[in-house]
Amino acid sequence: MSVPTIGRDTAFQVRSLFRSLLRQSSQFSNYNFREYARRRTVDAFHEHQKETEDRRIQELIQDGIQNLRMLKRQTVISQFYQMDKLVVEGQNTGKQTGSEGGIVRQKDTGWD
Repeated sequence: MSVPTIGRDTAFQVRSLFRSLLRQSSQFSNYNFREYARRRTVDAFHEHQKETEDRRIQELIQDGIQNLRMLKRQTVISQFYQMDKLVVEGQNTGKQTGSEGGIVRQKDTGWD
């Protein structure tokens, strides 16, 4: 869906939908769901970027709006089931113990 082949309004809709999907995908509490939604959004838009038929573009936009609604529902639900962050997310929890060469993370559990 390159800009010269489609109208300005349609191009604006497509960019707006893309940004909304990326913004909504970042709302997942689980890292794996967050990354999957982001990757799937980017892949879907790359897959259909050469689309020129107006009717097909409108179908894809409607499909994207349905996906955005689904993402909104799922991100709200995911907020109810939050888990500890993964190591790749960069959260430091617990305290470091161990000798010089090795670091062992211990997570404190219980009441303080």
